[in-house]
Parts: sequence; structure tokens; C-alpha cells
Amino acid sequence: MFESIRKHTKIAMFLLFLLIIPSFVLVGIDRNYFSGSSPVVARVDGNDITQAEWDNAHKMESDRLRSQQPNMDAKLLDTPEARYATLERMVRDRVLQVAAKKMHMVTSDARLARSLQEIPQIAALRKPDGSLDTEGYRALVAAQGLTPEGFEATMRRDLAVNQVLAGVVGTSFATPAQADAALDPLFQRREIQIATFKPADFAAKVQPTADDLQAYYKAHPAQFQLAEQAAVEYVVLNLDSLRASITLNEDDLRTYYKENVDRLSGKEERRASHILLTASKDAPAADREKTKARAAELLAQVRKAPASFAEVAKKNSQDPGSAAQGGDLNFFARGAMVKPFEEAAYALKKGEISDVVESDFGYHIILLTDIKAPRKPSFEELRPSMEADLKQQQAQRKYAEVAEAFSNSVYEQSDSLKPIAEKLKLTIQTAKGVARTPVAGATGALANAKFLEALFSSDALENKRNTEAVEFGPSQMVAGRVTEYVPARTQAYEEVQALVRQRFVAEKAAELARKEGEAKLAAWKQNAASATGLSTPVVVARDQAQNLPRPVVNAVLVANADTLPAWTGADLGAQGYVVAKVNRVVPPVAPDAQMAAQRSQQYTQWWSNAEGLAYYETLKARFKAQIKAPRPTPAAIEK
Repeated sequence: MFESIRKHTKIAMFLLFLLIIPSFVLVGIDRNYFSGSSPVVARVDGNDITQAEWDNAHKMESDRLRSQQPNMDAKLLDTPEARYATLERMVRDRVLQVAAKKMHMVTSDARLARSLQEIPQIAALRKPDGSLDTEGYRALVAAQGLTPEGFEATMRRDLAVNQVLAGVVGTSFATPAQADAALDPLFQRREIQIATFKPADFAAKVQPTADDLQAYYKAHPAQFQLAEQAAVEYVVLNLDSLRASITLNEDDLRTYYKENVDRLSGKEERRASHILLTASKDAPAADREKTKARAAELLAQVRKAPASFAEVAKKNSQDPGSAAQGGDLNFFARGAMVKPFEEAAYALKKGEISDVVESDFGYHIILLTDIKAPRKPSFEELRPSMEADLKQQQAQRKYAEVAEAFSNSVYEQSDSLKPIAEKLKLTIQTAKGVARTPVAGATGALANAKFLEALFSSDALENKRNTEAVEFGPSQMVAGRVTEYVPARTQAYEEVQALVRQRFVAEKAAELARKEGEAKLAAWKQNAASATGLSTPVVVARDQAQNLPRPVVNAVLVANADTLPAWTGADLGAQGYVVAKVNRVVPPVAPDAQMAAQRSQQYTQWWSNAEGLAYYETLKARFKAQIKAPRPTPAAIEK
């Protein structure tokens, strides 16, 4: 039977086709049949945003950020918080797109053209006659993976969407009275006195028992945990290590000397005098021609009598810096003068006079008066700098050649770093106490989060294999291996008994300080005259903390000052408790006109942003925008 089917394959396939197609016609095909199902994570105006769309959008956003910031830690872009932010942006874009469509927001051709012209890269494609370099335009948008038509359609949509909020944000305003009412409390000052209840003053009252300390130890195991650490060895491939392995050939050095001695000797300097007739480049053509003609007359005069150049310059040059010296400009090297002047001066022989030279300053007549050739250093004088130059050049070439070999070798010979170290003459370095995150003061490879992540990977820890080669800077690669690993552990009570007592006493002393402070606050509110131990009065503001802890400043500035004196307290945790007395409210210092204008403008911007956000929330409700994916909790983010 099977032999018959094999002989008549085409007939069998045709029969199967006749049997299968009617079932699709009668039953239909689910849209997920080909695309695959993807859960819905958000919905706007009845249209779904799927998990697949979310994933794709986040990948595109991550790729964009990585291209802008190549050294960014990739893990920062893949947190639950970062992914959720991408979803929120997608919902916002969808809401505004729906609003633009339903409000019939459109972008005219004129508005599109104006916006395109405002893009510097496109404006640079304008030809002298005002037309656009179409080929350059196509190449520019093609670099973004778009056609001109697709790019312009995207621009039209974006401009239309921007109009949705522009009508609210662009018309927001705040009166000076509103700004003052909102900003005056922000810059308000208050005269206060404080009494501080320090935990150290209560420490002697804390007398813990052995059971108290044991209970504290068991209740706070995280406080007595030693972090995991490792002893590692690693090799670094960089230009420094390659330079150290390079031995130069004497013949190469001498050849380099012959080819570069002129460059290494320094710049030739020339001394010249000039006669300048100024002519603005924006001046009418007739005026410039008149000035040029006058320069030609002076040129003929000095060429006829070269010895009179200085006298002619004094009488006619319009350069205030050199005319009085007969046009003398002293010695200068290449790069010191404008390009046309420099080219003309360096084309002359000593004693020669140039033709009329035009520059942005006007018209010059140049007399070359001297040439100072640099002294050529000997081979031995230049040896150190030449060796450094050649080793640098060879190290750069060698790095490009051996980087791939370095990566392959540490992977293929994963049980040791010695083969690659011997092959490339690299030094195997060691370090102890290495943690998953860079320790304070760490530099180089051990300060690189990606390399540390590779060292603490399961493959490196469990199998004692080399890490992959990690690039931790320009022309810098590293690979390492763990030679000894100590996992995280909670220290035994006997090891940390003194520390347990210290922390228990500190916690209980802070608690006693807080209770005493709260009791004094309640008593002084009832009878202000009974207050003792208050400090000298000081005036504080949000920008003038007077070295007080921020919680204290915040507490006194938000305290109700309708009835004075006012009392408030601030819990500083391990630093104790502060009771503060507000004596009086000090009016803010009146800002100057410029600062007042800046504050008013800033407040108007805040108000505009608030109105825009409120309007967006209204649109979300109108178009039934829902995010079905759960917002990440702080615990999830930390994890």
C-alpha cells in the first residue's frame, strides 16, 4: 500500500487538498492560526495591544538607547519598570492617535514642508538654487529604513498627534498673582529653634540580656551576612599590554626617522608684512571691486619700489595691529592665519611680494621678509618619541589582529588562561575579595559590571571555566576565571556578638530618644514656657538648610503657622529625634526682575504640564484606555 502511495505522490496530494480545503471554508481559520496567539496587555478604544507588540516595541526602544549610549548596562533596560514604561508610552501614543483621528486633526502640505525644512540634516541638502537634493534626501531617510513617502507619512501623523495636546499646553497661562500664591510658600523662610534628642545620650539606659541579643540576632540575619566573594585571575588585552610585548627593529626606527624627521622637527615659521584694505564680504560687489582696484594700484607701486613697502603700509594699510609697524606681522606658523593668506605666504620666496590676496577681511598685499626653518633633531634625540609612536602604531594594528584570537582562545581553552597569556605575552593578574558589584576604589576591568557578571555566572563558578572575552573600554578586553569561591553566609553569633550588642543598643537608644522627644513635644505644645534646651534661633528655608537635616527643614516648613509659636517634630531614625519651635514666618527675599521673570516662566511651564497631563487622563477615560498588565511592585523591581 505504502509503495503505491510513493508511486502516486502527486495524486495523493491532490486528494488530500480536496479533502482539507472544504473544512477551512466551512469552519473558518482563526486569525491566530498563522500569527500565533499573544495575550492582550492593553486596550485603547477597543483595539488591543498584544504581548508580542509590547515585546517588539521594547526591543526597538532598547536598541535605540544602546546605539545612543554603547556603554549602558543592558540590565537597566530589561527591568520590569523599564518594560512597563514602554507599555505606558505605547498606550499614550495610541490614545493620542485615536484622538487625532476622531478630532479630524490633519497636517497640510505647507505645514509638513515647513517642518521638514526645520530638520538640520534635511536643510543641509538644499542646493544654492533652493531646490532639494532628492538623491541625498532618499539616502538620508533610507538610513532609517524608510522611503521618502513612508518618512513623510510618519511626519504627518506625528504632527497631527502633536496638535492634540498643543491646543491645551500651548494656551496655558498663569497670572502673576497665581504664580506668587504658589511660589511664595516655596521660598518662605521661618525662624526656628530646635532641641535634639540624641541616641548616644540614652545608650547607658539600655542594658540588654543575653536573650535580648540572641533574639535580635535571629530577627535580623541579613545584618550579619557576609557577601559572597571570589579570588580570581584575569588577563587584559589592551594597547598597553601589547606595547609592552613589542620589540622594535633598529632599521625600522631609522627608516621612520628619515621619513618623519621633518614632521617631528616642528613647524617652519615665516615672517611677513602686509597691506590690508578692508572689505566686508557682505559689502556690495561694486564697493568690493573698487577696493580691489585700489589694492592693485598699491601692488604696482610696491613692486616698482619694494623698499617702500613699509612706508606704503603705514600710509595705506587698514590693519590697526600692524600698520604702524609697516605691516610687520612677525613670525607665524601654519594654522595661525586665515587660509588664503597662509597659502599665499607659504608659496612665496624670501623677499617676494604676492599678488592681491582676497580673504574674509578684505584684500592683502604680502611681502615675505624671512623664513625660520626648524632645527632637525638627531636620531638619538628623537629615539624615545619615535619608539613610543611606532609601538603605539604597531599595538593598534596588532590589537585588531589578535582581538578575535583572544576571544576564541579563552573560549576554546576554557580551563586555563595560561595559553593565551603565553601566546600574546600577557600578564596573568590576580585579585581577592572580588564581589558581584564593583567595590569602592575598583578600577579597570574589576570596575566593569559586565565582567563581574561573567565571573559570577554559573558556568564560571560551578565549572571553573574562563569567562568570555569582555570589552570594557575602547581597545580593551578582559577574560578571567574564578580560582576560589566563598558563598554568602550568615556569620555565627559568636563571631558577631559585639556587633549584635552594638546594633541592639543603637536601635533601643534611638527608640528611647524618639519617645523622649515625642513626650517633650506634647508637653511643650501645652506649655511653651516649660521648654528647655532650645538652640539659638536660626532662619531656614528650602534653599537655606543651615546644616540641619532635611527632615527637620521639611517639618518646620510644612508646620501650620497660623498660631505662633508652632511646634513640630522630626524623627531622624538612628540619628535621634528633633523637636522644633517655629517663632515667626519671615517673608521671602524679593527676587530681582530677571529672577522673578524666570520663576514666573517656570511656574507657567509647570502649570502647562499639569493641564496637559490632566487632559491626557481625560482622553484615556474617553477612549477607555486600559493597561491589563500588572504594574511592577517595588519588590519586583528590586528583585
